[in-house]
Amino acid sequence: MTLQAYLRSLARKSVAVIGVGVSNRPLLELLLEAGLDVTACDKRSDLGELGEALERAGCKLRLGPGYLEGLDQDVIFRTPGLHPRYLEEAQARGSVITSEMEIFFEVCPCPILAVTGSDGKTTTTTLIARLLQAAGHTVHLGGNIGRPLLSGADAIASTDWAVVELSSFQLMTMERSPHIAVLTNLAPNHLDMHTDMEEYVRAKAAVLRYQGCGDTAVCNLDNEITRSLSEETAAKRLYFTRNSVPERGCFLRGEAIWYRDETGERQVLPLADILLPGVHNVENYMAAICAVQGLVPDGTVREFARTFGGVEHRIELVRERRGVRWYNDSIASSPSRTMAGLRSFPEKVVLLAGGKDKGVSYAPLGPVINDHVKLLILCGATAGAIRRAAEEAENFRGLEILEVPDYPAAVALADSRSGEGDVVLLSPASTSFDRFRNFEERGRVFKDLVNGLPE
Repeated sequence: MTLQAYLRSLARKSVAVIGVGVSNRPLLELLLEAGLDVTACDKRSDLGELGEALERAGCKLRLGPGYLEGLDQDVIFRTPGLHPRYLEEAQARGSVITSEMEIFFEVCPCPILAVTGSDGKTTTTTLIARLLQAAGHTVHLGGNIGRPLLSGADAIASTDWAVVELSSFQLMTMERSPHIAVLTNLAPNHLDMHTDMEEYVRAKAAVLRYQGCGDTAVCNLDNEITRSLSEETAAKRLYFTRNSVPERGCFLRGEAIWYRDETGERQVLPLADILLPGVHNVENYMAAICAVQGLVPDGTVREFARTFGGVEHRIELVRERRGVRWYNDSIASSPSRTMAGLRSFPEKVVLLAGGKDKGVSYAPLGPVINDHVKLLILCGATAGAIRRAAEEAENFRGLEILEVPDYPAAVALADSRSGEGDVVLLSPASTSFDRFRNFEERGRVFKDLVNGLPE
C-alpha cells in the first residue's frame, strides 16, 4: 500500500491524533491536507498560536485534563509515550488504534532496518545509518531520532533504506517487524510506565515477532533476555558477543572485532580505530557491523570509525578546562546506562547523578559507583536512592557523597573539587522529568553551565 492509498482509505472516516508534540505535527498536517476529519487531542489546555493555526486548517481541538475521555473516532493515532491501556475504552467502541510508525511500516516502499533495546539504541542506529550513507546508500533516519518519516514516504525510493530507532512504547502495538532487526540488550527500564518487566520485554520482542525467513535478526548473545528472544524468530540470526565466538556474527579476538559466518572468519575493525570511549561502544559497533553485512565494505567501516566522535548527550566531550575533561551523558536515564558510562573511563571520575525515579532498582549501580567514582554529587528525587545503593554495597569504603539543590550548584562544586587529569561526568541514572522537559534539555543546560566556567 502507498501512502496516498492509505489516506484515501480514510476518506469519510474521523481521525484523532493524541499528542500535539513535535513528532505528531507533520502527521496532523498530512491528514489535514488530505481533507480528513481530524481532531487533535492534548492534555494541555491551551496550545496558543499552534492551536489557532490548527483550527484555521480545519482541525478540531480536544484539550485539557479530559482529552482522552469519550473518544470514538474511527482511527486514533496514539503518541508513543501513551500506554495503550488509556485507549482501551475507545477500542472497545470500535476505534482502530494505530500510530505514525505503524502506518509507516505499512506504506514504506524500501527495506526497513530497526534498532531497539534498553541501552545503546541511538548510537547503534546512528552508526548504522552513517555507515550505509558512507557506502553510498540513501538513508531515511527516523523513529525516536531523526524526523517523522510517514509524511515523506511517497518520496522514498525502493532502493533506499529506512533506518529507525524504536522504543518499547512504539513497539507495544506493532504487528509488523523490520527486514533487519537489531536488539542491543534488555534490562529493567521504563517500569514507571510499563505494568511490569514482562510487559516491557514483550513489547521489545515485537521487533522480531513478525519476521520471516528472508529477514535478519541481530541480537546480543551476552544478554540472557535477548538471547532467549532470538530463539523464537524465524529470521536468519546474527549474534554479537564479547565473551564467545558465535556461529554467525561479530566477536572479539585480540584487539579487534571479527566477523564469522559459514564462509569463514575475517577481521573487520581494530579497537584502536574506534574513537568512541567505552566497551559498550565496542558492542554498538559489533551490532552495527552485523546489521550492515553485505551492504557496507569493511574498509568503509574502518574509515568511518576513525573519525566518528559520537552522538550528542552520549558520553559527549563538552570541554577540557585546566586539565579537567567534562562529559555529558544526559541520555543515561537508567542505572544500567550510567554503569556502562562509568566503565568507559580507566580513571575514577567525579560523577553528577540524580533525577526522577522511573521505578527501577538502583542496587546494581552501587558497587559500580564505588569502583569507578572518586566523588559523587547528587541532586534530584533519586539522590537518596543512589546514595543508599552506594553506601549499602559490599565494596563501600567511605566514598564521599554530597547532595546539592540544582545543576548550577553541582557544576560549581565539581569544578571546585576537580583538578588536572580528572574527569567530570554527568550521567544521571534517572529520567529528567523532575526538572527538565527531556534529557536533551538537561544535557544542554549542563553544557551551558560547563562552557560558562571561566578560563
